[in-house]
Amino acid sequence: MKILYAWALVASMLCIGCTSSSDRVLTVVPEGQTNSHPDSFHQLEKALQAARELRREAPAQEIEIQIAAGEYYLGQTLEIGPELSGIRLTTKDKGQVVVKGAKRLEARWEPFEGGLWKAKVNTSQGFDQLVINGEVQVLARYPNIDAQQNHWNGSAADAIAPERIKHWKQPQGGILHVLHGAEWGGFHYQITGLDEKGAPVLAGGHQNNRPWNLHKNYRMVENIREELDSPGEWYFDQEEKTVYFWPPEGLDLTSAKTEVSHLKQLINIKGSRDNPVKGVSISGIVFEQSQRTLFEKYEPLLRSDWMVYRGGAITLSGAENCSIEQNTFRNLGGNVIFVDGYNRDIRIVGNHIYQCGATAIAFVGDPSAVRSPSFQYKEFVPWEEMDTLKGPKNTLYPENCLAENNLIHDIGTIEKQVAGVQISMAAKISVIHNSIYDIPRAGINISEGTWGGHDIAYNDVFNTVLETGDHGAFNSWGRDRFWHPNRKVMDSLVARHPGMPAWDAIYTTTIRNNRFRCDHGWDIDLDDGSSNYHIYNNLCLSGGLKLREGFHRVVENNILVNNGFHPHVWFKQSNDIFRANIVMTSHQDIALQAWGKEVDYNFFTSENALKLSQKGTVGQHSQAGDPKFVAASQGDFRVGEQSSALEVGFQNFSMDSFGVQLPLLKKMAKSPAIPQLFFELEEKTSVQAEWLGATLKNVETLAERSAAGLSGENGVLILAIEEGSLMATAGLQKGDVLLGLDGKEVNNMAELLNQFQGNKWKEHLQVKYYRNQQTATTDLKLK
Repeated sequence: MKILYAWALVASMLCIGCTSSSDRVLTVVPEGQTNSHPDSFHQLEKALQAARELRREAPAQEIEIQIAAGEYYLGQTLEIGPELSGIRLTTKDKGQVVVKGAKRLEARWEPFEGGLWKAKVNTSQGFDQLVINGEVQVLARYPNIDAQQNHWNGSAADAIAPERIKHWKQPQGGILHVLHGAEWGGFHYQITGLDEKGAPVLAGGHQNNRPWNLHKNYRMVENIREELDSPGEWYFDQEEKTVYFWPPEGLDLTSAKTEVSHLKQLINIKGSRDNPVKGVSISGIVFEQSQRTLFEKYEPLLRSDWMVYRGGAITLSGAENCSIEQNTFRNLGGNVIFVDGYNRDIRIVGNHIYQCGATAIAFVGDPSAVRSPSFQYKEFVPWEEMDTLKGPKNTLYPENCLAENNLIHDIGTIEKQVAGVQISMAAKISVIHNSIYDIPRAGINISEGTWGGHDIAYNDVFNTVLETGDHGAFNSWGRDRFWHPNRKVMDSLVARHPGMPAWDAIYTTTIRNNRFRCDHGWDIDLDDGSSNYHIYNNLCLSGGLKLREGFHRVVENNILVNNGFHPHVWFKQSNDIFRANIVMTSHQDIALQAWGKEVDYNFFTSENALKLSQKGTVGQHSQAGDPKFVAASQGDFRVGEQSSALEVGFQNFSMDSFGVQLPLLKKMAKSPAIPQLFFELEEKTSVQAEWLGATLKNVETLAERSAAGLSGENGVLILAIEEGSLMATAGLQKGDVLLGLDGKEVNNMAELLNQFQGNKWKEHLQVKYYRNQQTATTDLKLK
């Protein structure tokens, strides 16, 4: 399969912009430009209409629309139906064709007051994006934007506090963004007025499927006139038809180009299972400036916290053999590419996706294809009513689709229930050679087991879970028919019907040859009920690997740097296997009924971690020692020929094939930071380590003990702290000695960092420290 994909990619790259003698070529040029071509248009909508007319006359006619360099403002969403199968939208000016879901605003700016300018405009339609000279400006908000802050680049507990609201003359139209109380995504509300107590009346909040309290701290409010108090901010008064704007220093508004978003979707490729759109390709184009979709209809995915809006800047439904290749997607308000319902052989290859409001690429099927679906976490179809046939009920889901060589970063700027690639109710989706980073939640997310067969390979996923919690760089769950929120019920069902976990997860999903790093969760997180996985040859740089309740997972030949194995809530007959992995901490098991089929033949970098992990038959053939990495500090974690890790069955795998491979995107892509190794800290003295903005070392000498006033040579000394770092924000200072973390005593850096690795998915940890010959505690926020 991989060879076919690679050949298809090369072939498509060679053919971008090519035509054959039988093609009918329609050209599109910007307004104001002339073109001698007989089939020339200024608008994409008119070119598509001309293509429809050609097809009515000659149904087999091959048609290509070539778009010249320039900017194109869409008046409406471009609709491509079955009658336009095979059409190609492309350009010879790759990267210079910009298609916008915006319109030019004829704005006569004039000074107003206090640094503000205003402009009367010829529209009363609301908009959520103002672009001046190509730069997206900031919708008036509180707190003001701060690039150093994670949650919406600035959040505040008092965003809708009474003392703030009382200064708002017109709260109607305001927008409240707030994180879920358990940090599982977020909620978004429209402020429709105030009640008799002066509290805001909220509408919305339908974007999350797990009802919960609103987070007390992570809140941000937008679109309030009185919060326009900073350069770059703007506010549109719809009644006055007036835009108010505080221009940044140096911006000359009198000659500026002003644009506002007005479309939620840019291209809709829509057919049906019985009459699909076939062979459409879109390549070489820049797409930008679509509206948010926060208050459109959202639908729940199966028994999770996820809700989805079934649409994106490009939406495909009822499509076959279509490709979205080598485009750029930026400054979009919602989802980017959404593959909805029945789709086959869709290729999303070589795209650059960034600065977008929601999910980058989503493959989501229709719930009607699922047998006995449930939609809320605690719902369950009773056994006597359950459909017991294996596999999907119909074909209304994506299958045999590919997301390859895409560079995805800085997404989820508004919505937090997002992923770089999201898969739900789909089969055999290949996610290969993508670079995904700087996002609020999981990089790659698989919802439920329906229907498996996915290939997650050679991806580079890091800087994830930056604004949410309890997820991983890779995240999944599997709340399929067998799963029940009451473990006793689930145990009894699976005991009576041992084949039940494979009724929905009918094909094995592989996670192989990826590099993951999640500093706020697990690198690989298989949550509730995730079943039928084969996980091998992955380099995990920070968060380790978690397997929660599920069945038939084989985890082998992975490297878990500075972390280890987290088996949580296993069943008696899970049949799970964990073998031939390199781990650096003891197994962090929680509430296991049994240890699966095999947990052995692993290599530990610490004798102590090995001893702690040897329980009964677990780990009796495992070994410990120095793995003899080739060049760990440079990211090469292959082991040398003399490594004892080879004796337990570990085999080296390539360290230079992670992430995007297309030269242009590879040059732009970032790489994860390579961590300092914990097991080296255990073996060496006088070693310094950087942690959460502080420079640390073990208390090792009588002089250090005396200076701190300690009773023994134990603890971790803070040598320096960066201003504004997490450690500084917690109130810690140079010279403090760390003695405990989250209720557990720590005597050295290795113990501190091991304790941290097992708990860093939490929002905050309690730190015990020693200062001025007194013990104290402080709350260390991790985000």
